Amino acid sequence: MTFLLYISACLLLLVSFAHSYLGERYILIRLFKRDNLPKLFGNDDFTKRTLRFAWHLTSVTWVGFAAILLALAEPNLNKAKVLYIIAVTFAIHFIVALVGSKAKHLSWMLFAVVSILSAVAANS
Repeated sequence: MTFLLYISACLLLLVSFAHSYLGERYILIRLFKRDNLPKLFGNDDFTKRTLRFAWHLTSVTWVGFAAILLALAEPNLNKAKVLYIIAVTFAIHFIVALVGSKAKHLSWMLFAVVSILSAVAANS
């Protein structure tokens, strides 16, 4: 079973990096050249930033799942370690959403709370 978890984690890492790189290069860049994106807050900057950070957060999530799979591969499951992985994953979500949207997309608040609560739960 451990070997299967390692393979799964490696596949998630591979697809994560491919998703971010190829999506940026072949989808997002081309999409952002269009002139018919929704204009929120006066222009299409918010739309572009939201699409970009949401796209890359998918990849961050897959890296977090890969880390959880690696934790599950350990002989003695450490729940605190899994909670820390979740806390770090959502801390990255928080930073990406905050910076990526210039704090306009309010998801950063939720991600920060999830990160903090997961870290506190790990210490309980």
